[in-house]
Amino acid sequence: MENTSLQSEFREPELSGRSGRKRWIPAGLLVLVAVAFWAFGLNRYLELAWVIQRQNQLQTYVSEHWAAMLSGYMILYTLIVALSIPGASILTITGGFLFGWIWGGLAALLGATFGALAVFLVARSSLGAVFARRAGPFLTRLAGGFRESAASYLLFLRLTPVFPFWLVNIAPALLGIRFNVYLWTTILGILPGTFAFSVIGSGLGSVIEAQELASPGCTVSGACTVELEALITPQLLAAFFALGIAALIPILVRFLRRKSRQKA
Repeated sequence: MENTSLQSEFREPELSGRSGRKRWIPAGLLVLVAVAFWAFGLNRYLELAWVIQRQNQLQTYVSEHWAAMLSGYMILYTLIVALSIPGASILTITGGFLFGWIWGGLAALLGATFGALAVFLVARSSLGAVFARRAGPFLTRLAGGFRESAASYLLFLRLTPVFPFWLVNIAPALLGIRFNVYLWTTILGILPGTFAFSVIGSGLGSVIEAQELASPGCTVSGACTVELEALITPQLLAAFFALGIAALIPILVRFLRRKSRQKA
């Protein structure tokens, strides 16, 4: 069976030789930068312990160079998401801690959106056509069903804190989701979680102060540690799940309508 319905979503001309290999350059660069990131141990800067230990320095930089620090934070966020490196939650909390929940949340939202769009475009140009050619009948039907209710599925995947962020960025590109649908569902889907984590970050200072009172000097020594699991309450996770389930209601309504028509 030919996968014409899936292939029609990828309209790039068939390329061969040197021209065909060029479309893999962006994906290759992302992989190389990600490998270098881990090889040089830069992931340690995405830990709350590092932020807490250097909070005075970071807050001084922010007070003296607020706009530059906020712009740098947003660029860093974009790169982390584009490279599919874990740590977006820590970055969001850090943004709320340093810039306040409004500005920190807005910068995180823009950075996450730009990074997700970069992954989507790279995956679509490098992997989309290959996936479309090699997809079997089952994957073709799966892609068709996903596209039929793309907005609801994407909102569910974005709102529910179960699926890896990088996977939700790449999968729609392989399934032929339209760019405009991907864009607005990304913004709307990550907005609640982004600002929720930013609000958590805005209250991180009081947590650090309590630990410093209990153990003076722990901030400078690095002994003051805050676990991410301690900041995220079960009630918050339940709220995200509820929003995710609500996004599936249109699919359920459509399914019930089809059943009623079949019976009629």
